[in-house]
Amino acid sequence: MTAAAQLPGVAVERSLAQDLGLRVGDTLRLGPTPDSLRMHAVVAAVYEPAADPSTITRRERHLRLHLPALARLLGAPDRVDRFGVALDSGVTPARAAALLNRAAFGFRAYPSAQIASESSETFLVVSRFHRAIAVITTAAGAVFLLCIMLLKVEERRLDAAVMRFVGVRRRTIFAALLIEAAAIAVLGSLVGVAFAYVAGAATNAYYRRFFDTTLTFSLVTPGIVAFGVALSLALGLGAGAIAAWRLVRTRPLVLWGRG
Repeated sequence: MTAAAQLPGVAVERSLAQDLGLRVGDTLRLGPTPDSLRMHAVVAAVYEPAADPSTITRRERHLRLHLPALARLLGAPDRVDRFGVALDSGVTPARAAALLNRAAFGFRAYPSAQIASESSETFLVVSRFHRAIAVITTAAGAVFLLCIMLLKVEERRLDAAVMRFVGVRRRTIFAALLIEAAAIAVLGSLVGVAFAYVAGAATNAYYRRFFDTTLTFSLVTPGIVAFGVALSLALGLGAGAIAAWRLVRTRPLVLWGRG
């Protein structure tokens, strides 16, 4: 048996292996501090860790050792900071945690769902912040859209006056302007959806490269698209109806500029 085969094996995270230029079979010197690298180990595997949004900003690099090797490295046998427990099917995590906490002192057991919930508080705050921005943006967009529709309808004053002079009913003019507003809203929705997909792809490409991860930072779902298109149609039709109603209620001579 060679000396390398007698060394403990470690699994090195892919990004750490890339940074240090490590490959399977390389020998490492490990220690709890940089000035105490007294333990030799061999790289047994290079692994890709699961993407975790709660740790992505820490820029930490990891390697994994078997528990006896880690205890020997730290000089602290029979001691761990944390570990996970797999449960059989049908066992409730909360009940298992309660039983473990009543069994002995010196540790605290938590259900994985509770840990995930507490570690996701930051993302919940960010999500609420994004929702507030979306509401403000939608309100501002609605006001802007109403102003645009009023200006566009004002440009049709002479056309509306001529149609009224030749006997076209107000209902027909109102419907024509409403259809035009709907067409503009649909076109704007399509442009907005295309922009959202392009912006989302650019965001994912940039941050995946920046953080070296496979996480998805921007996601445009069919539900979001459907909500955006429906909201755009509602706002467009509402703004078009207000602008058209204001136009058809005006007397033809006033529209012609003689009233």
